[in-house]
Amino acid sequence: MERINDFTQGGMGKNILKLAVPLMLAQLVNVLYNIVDRMYIARIPETGTLALTGLGIVLPITLCISAFTQLFGSGGAPLCSIARGRGDIEEAEEIMGNSFVLLVISGIALTIIGMIVKRPILTLFGASSETIVFADAYAQIYLLGSLFVMIGLGMNPFINSQGFGRIGMMTVIIGAIINIALDPIFIFAFGLGVRGAALATVLAQGVSSLWVLRFLRSDKAIMRLRYSSLKLQWKHVKSITMLGISGFVMSITSSAVQIINNKMLQQFGGDMYVAAMIIINSIREIFSLPVFGLMQGAQPVLGFNYGAKAYDRVKKGIIFITIAGTVYTCTAVAITNLFPGFFIRIFTQDISVVNLTVPCLKLYFFGFYMMSFHFAGQTVFLSLGKSKKAAFFSMLRKIVIVIPMTLLLPRWFGSSGVFAAEPISNFVAGVACFTTMMLTVWREIDDKDKYQKKALEEETTR
Repeated sequence: MERINDFTQGGMGKNILKLAVPLMLAQLVNVLYNIVDRMYIARIPETGTLALTGLGIVLPITLCISAFTQLFGSGGAPLCSIARGRGDIEEAEEIMGNSFVLLVISGIALTIIGMIVKRPILTLFGASSETIVFADAYAQIYLLGSLFVMIGLGMNPFINSQGFGRIGMMTVIIGAIINIALDPIFIFAFGLGVRGAALATVLAQGVSSLWVLRFLRSDKAIMRLRYSSLKLQWKHVKSITMLGISGFVMSITSSAVQIINNKMLQQFGGDMYVAAMIIINSIREIFSLPVFGLMQGAQPVLGFNYGAKAYDRVKKGIIFITIAGTVYTCTAVAITNLFPGFFIRIFTQDISVVNLTVPCLKLYFFGFYMMSFHFAGQTVFLSLGKSKKAAFFSMLRKIVIVIPMTLLLPRWFGSSGVFAAEPISNFVAGVACFTTMMLTVWREIDDKDKYQKKALEEETTR
């Protein structure tokens, strides 16, 4: 039973946490080595703050690459869980193989296109004459290793979807250890600066991608990456893309938001405000990882039970992630409001930057707890294959709310308007997404559950 990882057995909360805890630890390590990158870069003698700002300019490019890993990786993994819940391993393997091919094709294409247009793109993203040097140096090396990034991040969800949370966790931990070990050597000992940080990241992701492929090709995997499953099939390409479009939109619009943030902060504040946003985004990553891990751990469990028609268990899983996510995010808001300076000083000791960032951090995190409702609703949509609803609410939050607010609010409130756009989107999107999920998907599951129970009672009475 342990070998099969049957999620219809045992408590839903226990099953979710069995996958979520390793994912949380993996994301903690992942965020840790991203933070270590930024900490080392910020401490480069004389040019640390400018180098950190340059790294922030590159962030939209990394988010764009992440968007395609979401499109084909996170789009395929929930479908694998549903197919496995139905007992159709062959179809699950076909989906995984098609996702892998799509990741490879898009990774090569992004590398070529990125290398051609990176310089003008970085200028468009808000790089100043002082920061363009650092942004270009980091982007060049990162783009050359983007295929490793996409395979490692894009295929790891297929390990988690089979119930091997610890193996999935090791994918990230191995890469993190290598990155953290190489950072000081490349950045300071070899004097490579931001190039060293990028090189360390790429090499670490290369090892992680090899680890993922080795496991998915081994006999230990329930669903294996076979050569026979690498032939693209339109029905799978369509379903993967349709479900993955939600994560794609979230990442690509996050990239757009970051670009607009940089441009508006440059216009209404300057480089220091861009640095403040980078610090706040880093703190947000720290506090978001447990709830991200919880929701990612829930996806294969909810999808498996939905495929197995265990509707009562699906409802219990939804209740669990909603309550757990809300309690956690409320705690996070309280902590960031009580100790803002502590978290900001992790990234900079410059007192002027610290004083500037504190009120911005408090404003940005106001309403953070409402993200739990948006995450819960999106998790349910993705887990059960409701691609249209997942895509709609991804676009609602970023395109309809955040981007217009980021462009408009600074004209009345200055740089504070940029930081206020996030909490506004959290409230509106959180309420809209969760309410829609309850009125549609929950109602559908509840009706099926009642029908099942009624049919069982009638059969028992006979």
